[in-house]
Amino acid sequence: MARRAAVSTGPVGDDFSFVSPVVKYVLFFFNLLFWMISMVMVAVGVYARMLKHTEAAVACLAVDPAILLIVVGVLTFLITFCGCIGSLRENICLLQTFSVCLTIIFLLQLAAGVLGFVFSDKARGKVSEIINGAIVHYRDDLDLQNLIDFGQKETVVNTMCGHEMQNMGYLEASAFIYTNGCIDKLVNWIHSNLFLLGGITLGLALPQLVVIVLAQLLINQIRDQIKLQLYNQQHRADPWY
Repeated sequence: MARRAAVSTGPVGDDFSFVSPVVKYVLFFFNLLFWMISMVMVAVGVYARMLKHTEAAVACLAVDPAILLIVVGVLTFLITFCGCIGSLRENICLLQTFSVCLTIIFLLQLAAGVLGFVFSDKARGKVSEIINGAIVHYRDDLDLQNLIDFGQKETVVNTMCGHEMQNMGYLEASAFIYTNGCIDKLVNWIHSNLFLLGGITLGLALPQLVVIVLAQLLINQIRDQIKLQLYNQQHRADPWY
């Protein structure tokens, strides 16, 4: 009498894995790219900071582009470090830290956009306050000086700062200088380029959402893989399990 074939109830093969290499390495290389960019940002910020005088550094910390570049670079470095190492080593703790930080940044960007639109008058006043503060420190900070000069060259026709323009009428002077202020011109530009700004915002938001989804997907895959390994270990220890 022929022996009936035994049904295999053993553990799943050790070569099987729930973790998708595509998800893992796409997430890894994305974080690696921004990790390197963050190091360049920090290096440029530190170099620009070292070129300035100590007096200027103390006088204009709040509006110093070099400080802003360093802070953003350090934060980006820490966040992408968690994503880079977490995806490569399949570390759930680092991946969760990366996902939570990126989600918080995304929500803050969304909240800032909504509040800026709803409270446009207050946002306009805040922008005016920042610009006026920057003008006060024009001679104290080389970066601010270059930034303001660049803005003047792009938006001001008369390079002599309105020399003898007060003797002309409003319409006559408009042929030589911009009679609208910087804030009014900025607001008008925003209103006339809403679709462009919306496209840029969407282009920045979509990659963040994709990376958040990939991080969560990888976390779930790692958890499934851990459950599989525990099942295999238990089955080897107790075949009747």
